[in-house]
Amino acid sequence: MTSKHSDPKTIRLAIPNKGRISGPIIELIEKSGLHIHNGGERQLIAKTCDPHVEVIYARPIDIPAYVASGAADLGITGKDMVMERNSDVEELLDLKMGRATLVLAVPENSGIESAKQLEGKKIATEFPGISGKYFAEAGISVTIVPVGGACEATPHLGISDAIIDLSSSGTTLKTNRLVVIDEILHSCTILIANKESCRQKKEKIDELHLALESVLKAQGQCYLMMNVRKDALDEVRLVLPGLSGPTIMDIASDENLVAVHAVVAEERVYQLINLLKRAGAKDILVMSIERMIR
Repeated sequence: MTSKHSDPKTIRLAIPNKGRISGPIIELIEKSGLHIHNGGERQLIAKTCDPHVEVIYARPIDIPAYVASGAADLGITGKDMVMERNSDVEELLDLKMGRATLVLAVPENSGIESAKQLEGKKIATEFPGISGKYFAEAGISVTIVPVGGACEATPHLGISDAIIDLSSSGTTLKTNRLVVIDEILHSCTILIANKESCRQKKEKIDELHLALESVLKAQGQCYLMMNVRKDALDEVRLVLPGLSGPTIMDIASDENLVAVHAVVAEERVYQLINLLKRAGAKDILVMSIERMIR
């Protein structure tokens, strides 16, 4: 469907207006260089430092519909939300956050061990679309009870016999004495696009896509710079392979030294520093990386 907002040159990006992933999403956008100009907490549409990019704040469950209809060109929401709304959108990028599993869970003392035992039972969920499809495909007749929150409490209140809900660590389920009997789908936070916008505004969408992806690629990486004696270079190379091998440059002021630069996993730095010193490196600098484009 064609994008319906007025300016054909403007990209509208819909992001969650609240929830646990709202903060990390805004942080990701800011790190990408696309700074949001907030005019107040109740603002629904915000300008950015790019005059051709606007941000729309919306409920995560509504974002797939916004994007599918063309009210927004791009959106960031959970994959589970896209599936729940059965939205015809393009999935562009896994944002490496908000990972969770949609599970079928029952009270631990219920004696129920499989979905088939729920025939004729009541299932409480915030995902009636996905849940209905799951049971229909399994040939199990149940009553879906849509709820707006606190799904895990419904079996103990007599509202349901089981629940279908998102779980990231399993702590909430355990606290409410619920056990998982099936995993329905794995979800994460994704960047989605209106299919027509992908054709009509490809250049601008690719630009924003690349900006976000570059931040994700930089996560967990750091930049090392050091000086190395030429006679110790081979040993340093063995210690420091880097992403594509280290970059080596001559130092004009000293013919016996070269500058060595490399991108390495942050988790390796603690041990690498000592190994590099032993191999003959000195003047070692460690710097964080905000964006990385390969």
